[in-house]
Amino acid sequence: MDKFIIEGGRRLFGSIRLQSAKNSVLPLFAASVLTDREVTIREVPDIADVRCMARILRELGASVRFEEGNAVIDSSNASSHRISSALTKELRSSVFMLGSLLTRFHRAAIAYPGGCDIGLRPIDLHLSALKRLGVDISERDGYILCECERLRGAELVLDFPSVGATENIMLAGVKAEGTTVLQGAAKEPEIVDLQSFLNAMGAKVSGAGTDTVVIQGVPSLGGVSFAPMKDRIEAGTFLIACAICGGEVEVKGVSAENIGLLIHKLRENGCKIHTKNDKIRISSYGRLKCNRRIETMPFPGFPTDLQAQIVALNAICEGGALIVENLFETRFKYVPELLKMGADIEVRGRTAFVRGKAGLHGASVTAGDLRGGAALVLAALGAEGVSEVNDLSHIDRGYSSFREKLLSLGAKIERVYD
Repeated sequence: MDKFIIEGGRRLFGSIRLQSAKNSVLPLFAASVLTDREVTIREVPDIADVRCMARILRELGASVRFEEGNAVIDSSNASSHRISSALTKELRSSVFMLGSLLTRFHRAAIAYPGGCDIGLRPIDLHLSALKRLGVDISERDGYILCECERLRGAELVLDFPSVGATENIMLAGVKAEGTTVLQGAAKEPEIVDLQSFLNAMGAKVSGAGTDTVVIQGVPSLGGVSFAPMKDRIEAGTFLIACAICGGEVEVKGVSAENIGLLIHKLRENGCKIHTKNDKIRISSYGRLKCNRRIETMPFPGFPTDLQAQIVALNAICEGGALIVENLFETRFKYVPELLKMGADIEVRGRTAFVRGKAGLHGASVTAGDLRGGAALVLAALGAEGVSEVNDLSHIDRGYSSFREKLLSLGAKIERVYD
């Protein structure tokens, strides 16, 4: 297993240009199957999840090539509606392929999706919505089998604002007969990005970013060249890194509105933050204060993808914090690794009680999931002494050039290849 060797205790200074958002790019890859014209997704991050999604498209018969950081996708020769279990179990976002494959082939066969082990993440909302659009669904040998004569627009209501279900319904409704009205939709910025992408292809989608999305079916879609939004979770990760280590860091390319609650919480910690256009600058000096209480919620609430990182920050702040995870039931699995570094955290179900300490110490820890792994790196950067963060495969799923960006800020971090 590859690992990071990190010498902690160095302040961070400089600026970071963010990668395109992982949680936007992956649905855009899935949407490329909706057309037989060439699609270009610009400035695609070089991360494991993107490479896995490219393998999925190639398995369907599409052509995917990477040119100067852009992904050029041609699905004109795609002919398969089946995705192997090896790929779907590797990548949670493979579930987006259901809506795209049903739109393209009126059939889809996909194994239950995988990804990080952070909870059950059932896809019942996806399947019940597809049934309302006219899809017959069965299960056999670990596969979800979907089939329809045609997709028909319908009025749908989500019991929970699921990002994945919202995006899957958009992908299934763009060429359906009639109009699909989705109430209770998720409001994440990545959904707005998907709407922009689809409309640039000739779709008629409106309302993304609100709780009601309207999709008017169109007969065909064309090609597009599209630049996705920047990664708000990567932005938050680097802002929290600076808060932990001290110093001054600027992240470029992200709207402050997309991480508004994080900015509020960092100011509550005692950080100074200045925002202008698409730039956010943070200054952190001296020991910070704990946040008291943070609850993860769907957008515009506090992102679950930044929960582990904010726990790592509170572990070295003055006072105590209560962190509630409302979205994934096992997302505190990284906490035992932080305890090895001297953190004082008690987990009860979906709640973590954090008692801040003056500092952590270096240790050998293992990343068990993407965001938990990032949190361990941040904790190691702020700890006294040398740490090893083992098994970087999870971190590689979501962060492009993570080590290089940290080095540019003055961190001392090396990657040891196994």
